[in-house]
Amino acid sequence: MARSLFIASLWLGTGHVEADERLRTPVMSRAEPAAGRRVWQQAPEYDGTDVYHVVYLPTDWQKDRTYPVIVEYTGNRYPAAASSGEIKDANLGYGLSGGKGFIWVCMPYVEKGRKKNAPTWWGDREATISYCKTNLPRICQRFGGDADNLFICGFSRGAIAVNFIGLADDEIAALWKGFITHDHYDGERMWPYAGSDRAAAIKRLARLRGRPQLVCSHKMTERTKEYLKDHLHTGDFTFLDVPVTKLFEVPVEIAHSHTDLWMCIDSPQRRQAREWLAEQLNEKSKPNE
Repeated sequence: MARSLFIASLWLGTGHVEADERLRTPVMSRAEPAAGRRVWQQAPEYDGTDVYHVVYLPTDWQKDRTYPVIVEYTGNRYPAAASSGEIKDANLGYGLSGGKGFIWVCMPYVEKGRKKNAPTWWGDREATISYCKTNLPRICQRFGGDADNLFICGFSRGAIAVNFIGLADDEIAALWKGFITHDHYDGERMWPYAGSDRAAAIKRLARLRGRPQLVCSHKMTERTKEYLKDHLHTGDFTFLDVPVTKLFEVPVEIAHSHTDLWMCIDSPQRRQAREWLAEQLNEKSKPNE
């Protein structure tokens, strides 16, 4: 059943995040992984290349405990919005968790030639999909990720990637318990790459199989709802309008209203997003199992 969240609701305080006014996303380092640290990691298959992913362990991380995991895909390189397209500069997943209670992983788009991460669009799409399918189980095994509580999220290009990558085939689609998009959505419009057509997007959407999606946008929610109106049976959709220009002074505080930084400040919309995430954690298993 489709739901819409347009009225501010109270943050219920589930205990996995702390109240704050403005979060500062930790800077990536090449240090050893540790609680509260965001670090560069490389898969053994890509040794000797510049392909990498980033892992953040929550401040309450302890060995031999399990934690839900937020997997993020970043937006394109877009200088007008101060978006670098680099996974080290992602913010959405950190804002969702507040740095506590969740392992946060930023996955790469593997460039064609498989020597570096792609800052724009998909690079080698099959390599990008394979990277996630191979490395997410490894990350969970090493750091205590809960395979029954994996969430995929993304901003801009990453919002499209939630379905374009996250529902690309049955194997990767089966990983996720919930999905979060911000600004753009797979299939709502054509883009300059193969598979962006609506017919292909609807085939991917069918792999959602009733699971929850939180669809956020600062100005495009109505367009996405119009696209999805004949396909609401595929999932449990929640739509969230984010008034970025009321949260920030643009371009003084941030360069553009097309941004993932909204998740890093306290607002009714962030509280609703966190509440949605907490509700999914209370579900015992993924609905498609």
